[in-house]
Amino acid sequence: MSELPLIQLGTARLQLLPQRAAYLVDSQCLLVADMHLGKAHNFRRLGVPVPGGTTAATLARLSQAVQQTQARQVVFLGDLLHAKGGANPQTWQTVQDWRRAHAELELVLVRGNHDQQAGDPPADWQIRCVTEPLLLGGLALRHHPQTVPGHYTLAGHLHPAVVLQGRRPGRIAVGRRSGPGPGRLRLPCFHFGTQLGVLPAFGEFTGMFVPPRLRGDRVFAIADDSVLEVPG
Repeated sequence: MSELPLIQLGTARLQLLPQRAAYLVDSQCLLVADMHLGKAHNFRRLGVPVPGGTTAATLARLSQAVQQTQARQVVFLGDLLHAKGGANPQTWQTVQDWRRAHAELELVLVRGNHDQQAGDPPADWQIRCVTEPLLLGGLALRHHPQTVPGHYTLAGHLHPAVVLQGRRPGRIAVGRRSGPGPGRLRLPCFHFGTQLGVLPAFGEFTGMFVPPRLRGDRVFAIADDSVLEVPG
């Protein structure tokens, strides 16, 4: 993983992964935000035509990240589940099969706003559920992007993205708006402020939001199998 960005947040070392997750190196912990399991099924139930198979694709990426890092623990930064309406037998069976294949992993959910509505996951998923913030490895882990005094905070909820604009071959620049236009590309990203960082949404079927970039912020765009820092 040496080619991927490794950043320092206080005393914590964080590896940024193209699977849209982050690895807390010294704690051997994988951090994942906003999986929104069951969201596609819930939309189809409401009559919105969206593709199937998103849960399997999301869990396949999670398996890849676990294997790549050899993580011993996964902490979900909220919104593991999308809604009670997403609790269909096929989706739940897919998750249960994944859990059995990774029985050695410790799983922790820091409850988010969608988790509050959907309820805690089934007991046989063996996920410990906690209220934010969770203090781990010198960081405060939570779902909502609000700072915790005395700790650098990592959160989810926003589904951050960055807009890139090509000027000439091999060059990209940060766009000021996310609207359509030639050479403009919106990509999921990691967004780190001086006291608060936000992870990209991990789920296959999630939207994106371009947050304002303040002086001193660091932004890392995810493009295919690469994580690249975007100049300010």
